[in-house]
Amino acid sequence: MKLCMIGTGYVGLVSGVCFSDLGNDVICVDKDINKINNLKKGIIPIYEPGLEELVLKNFKNKRLNFSTNLKDSVRKSDIIFICVGTPTKKNSNSADLSQLYAAGNEISKSINKFKIIINKSTVPVTTGDELEKVISKKVNKKYFSVVSNPEFLREGEAIRDFIYPDRIVVGSNESKSHRIIKNLYSPLISKGAKFISTQRRAAELIKYASNAFLATKISFINEIANLCEKTEIDVEDISIGIGLDKRIGSRFLRAGPSYGGSCFPKDTKALVSTAQKFKTNLSIIKSVIKSNNKRSDLLSKRVNFILKNKIKNKIVSFLGVTFKANTDDMRDSSSLKLIPFLSKKGAIIKYYDPTGSKKEFKKLKNVKFSNSIQESIKGSDIVIIHTEWNDFKSINFKKFSKNKKLIIYDMRNIYSPGKIKKLGFKYFGIGR
Repeated sequence: MKLCMIGTGYVGLVSGVCFSDLGNDVICVDKDINKINNLKKGIIPIYEPGLEELVLKNFKNKRLNFSTNLKDSVRKSDIIFICVGTPTKKNSNSADLSQLYAAGNEISKSINKFKIIINKSTVPVTTGDELEKVISKKVNKKYFSVVSNPEFLREGEAIRDFIYPDRIVVGSNESKSHRIIKNLYSPLISKGAKFISTQRRAAELIKYASNAFLATKISFINEIANLCEKTEIDVEDISIGIGLDKRIGSRFLRAGPSYGGSCFPKDTKALVSTAQKFKTNLSIIKSVIKSNNKRSDLLSKRVNFILKNKIKNKIVSFLGVTFKANTDDMRDSSSLKLIPFLSKKGAIIKYYDPTGSKKEFKKLKNVKFSNSIQESIKGSDIVIIHTEWNDFKSINFKKFSKNKKLIIYDMRNIYSPGKIKKLGFKYFGIGR
């Protein structure tokens, strides 16, 4: 099939590349000329394992192309995917849908035959209805169909999630679109992926509800971890004990920093905002947002406690600053609160992340990027393991540090407290 992906961000690029790898002809469109030129050279704008290889392979085989010409790309395609950002509006909790509606308006100028317009962006309920209205101002409804097909791609695992999805959700009010899209996804369905056909509004809500529930699990176990710290219980035992219950499941029951990234923070807020429009009180999700917002402050206080209120001039090593491993995404990472907090208190901070230095910290006093784990740890008073990169799971602390009073604050519970203490270092974890 001939596909057009509008937006070469995380969702658009990964989906477009994977669809081309399944044998489709795909054009990825973006307004950013530099980004498109770089993609043609094989330079990838995001960090995602395996993505570069797939881009080079399919671009070489001419199944994948990149363009800034939206009109021409839409005309050449049968199915158009909208994969633009839907960030939180400034001074509001609602989703900013301006990019989506702008894309719809541009599409309406280029329709020359029947097109299926699929929204992959995460949007509030009834957005598909509004998008349909935008396009129908210039095009008769018989020439297009608006469909919701939310993505469920985890950063760092996106290619695997696309090829082996838990489910494929397609929301359309027309049976014809369901048949065509099911055919598009047939290579994945034949491997066992569950295909769910539903109404458009239902598909939109499935995405928000999924993210809100996962965010709830994270906040829940983090609050249980707070209790564990007060009662001298290891939260890892609690996670295993409740996770083995098949009704609950073990995934997302890992205590640690606040949730962050491109989805959970903005989607939980937008869901609450949408519910308010329909005069519905989502009290549980409101509590999840409140709990998560407090998480970084609680961890800051914990660092203060560990250092006995003597942060000034302490050398702090931060290992990992992204919100999770296998991504360069800094959006809503708890390090964005923790590092400025320590900087203001007079700490000297060295940080290392496999994805390189971060612009967010360049203007902060006494904050410097280290080129290696060893460089970051050397001479430090405390090592904070913030992100669960594989690089950090078997560090020889004795080799890297001569400081016998070194403190290790393991925010991901990677290490055994007993083993670290046997090495002679002080150890603190989450919920331990």
